[in-house]
Amino acid sequence: MTSTDLLVDAFGRIKESVRAIVKGLDAAALTYRPDAEANTIAWLVWHLTRVQDDHVSEIIGTEQIWTSGGWAERFRLPLDLHDIGYGHSPEQVAAVKADAETLIGYHDAVHAQTEDFVQSVKEPELARIVDENWIPPVTMAVRLVSVVEDDLQHVGQAAYIRGMYERAHM
Repeated sequence: MTSTDLLVDAFGRIKESVRAIVKGLDAAALTYRPDAEANTIAWLVWHLTRVQDDHVSEIIGTEQIWTSGGWAERFRLPLDLHDIGYGHSPEQVAAVKADAETLIGYHDAVHAQTEDFVQSVKEPELARIVDENWIPPVTMAVRLVSVVEDDLQHVGQAAYIRGMYERAHM
């Protein structure tokens, strides 16, 4: 198994988890908050997808799917066009609302770009420096693993919130 195979598998697991968590949820479930400070499923899925879109597009050197694919217009969020959710207040979290189909559609589009890119990467390219703002500088491999790690944390949080919602409302 190559590094590419591992990355394709990891990103594929994120996609499968996003679909399983969001599938069949209505607006009440997607915006459920265990308390006033908690993130929602909609926010978590939107955020993890925005992070992946932002970071992978930067590595590739292309426009984000968020804008190039018209997703910003579909979501119509009261946020800056380049906002990916870092440091959001409880009010900003609450402002992220979307139906399951839109969340899955955006994630699928970002996943397709990510998978196409990762499958095209040759092993030596993974050592390319993509961010010199850190010590040591960040390689493509480290950035991609960082995205996987961040996405997996958020998808796990969304699954936990779905379980809380289902226990409280079913």
